[in-house]
Amino acid sequence: MNIKLENLTKRFPARGKGARGEVTAVENLTFEAPDGMLVGLLGPSGCGKSTTLNMICGLEKPTEGRIFFGGEDVTALPPERRGVGMVFQNYALYPHLTVLQNILFPLQNLKGADRPTAAQMKERALEAARMVEIEALLDRKPKELSGGQQQRVAIARALVKRPRVLLLDEPLSNLDARLRLQTREEICRIQKQTGVTTVFVTHDQEEAMSISDRIVVMKDGVLMQQGKPQEVYDDPANLFVAKFLGTPPINVFEGEVKGGRLYLGGAAVLETPGAAEGPVWAGVRPEGFVPAADGPLECAVSRLEVLGRDVSLVCTHPACQSPTLRAILSSQSQFALGQGAVRFALVPGKVLLFDRDTEARVPFAAAAAKQ
Repeated sequence: MNIKLENLTKRFPARGKGARGEVTAVENLTFEAPDGMLVGLLGPSGCGKSTTLNMICGLEKPTEGRIFFGGEDVTALPPERRGVGMVFQNYALYPHLTVLQNILFPLQNLKGADRPTAAQMKERALEAARMVEIEALLDRKPKELSGGQQQRVAIARALVKRPRVLLLDEPLSNLDARLRLQTREEICRIQKQTGVTTVFVTHDQEEAMSISDRIVVMKDGVLMQQGKPQEVYDDPANLFVAKFLGTPPINVFEGEVKGGRLYLGGAAVLETPGAAEGPVWAGVRPEGFVPAADGPLECAVSRLEVLGRDVSLVCTHPACQSPTLRAILSSQSQFALGQGAVRFALVPGKVLLFDRDTEARVPFAAAAAKQ
């Protein structure tokens, strides 16, 4: 079941003393979640992700625009008739019910021909419990479960209805780091096993990129870019997307293109054939630095952080937007720190240019700089 949003807009009345007019939470949003795929809806807090999810499930009514499930216009349908399974950030389990009773609850509220028999309900509840591997916990109350177990109960409760669409609103934000990793792997496994089209809301770009088939990046209610995670990472449309994706984040420099070359702090560091001349923002991914004795980019070294498989070289450069920049190198790399400085060559494919005013991507044919 594919999900299609067309020109979706949501405005709320302004609140607060003396507030007038309206606040736009989502503006003219159009994207499609293909059948059977997991789509990550990604952006900073307050960008309209959860509002978009609430409109898809029917908890919020769009101000403008349409929502389609498999070609069917569901914009005006109430939530209970959309065939949606929803998993909330705070799990929303009933504390006085057992795990089994929590999972059964959506089925027990069905009416008419849609209501299964008691035996069918229990069979479907056990099937959902097995899918998320909590069948040994069915007699417990939510307070007797860990955060990860509670999350699995919430997912089972959403799946027991056999929904056409599964919606997850920041489902991992209340878990610790190790449990987040384990649970996101489980979500990915369950989604592949069921084949249900899923929209996963998160502000954590690592989560979104690791399990999503496609990602949709939002800012201030507006779509910035959509596509396969690696493609969006390698080919961001603007500086916001480039800065939002990547851990550690991209290093941004004040630069200038002159004579087909990129200059940082007065040094020509890379040939940029085809790039428009003038001031630019130059973004260099942390993996785009290569220590070289004759490298064109010289940085002052602050410290070396050992990460196990990799090392992070923390440096400073007068043209860098941030107080420090980070270069991620293999722990097997051979380099000398010298007198508190290191020289780098840049990997052409890891250098991105952006217009200084609009922050839109400036294309160029990447080529190694000549020394």
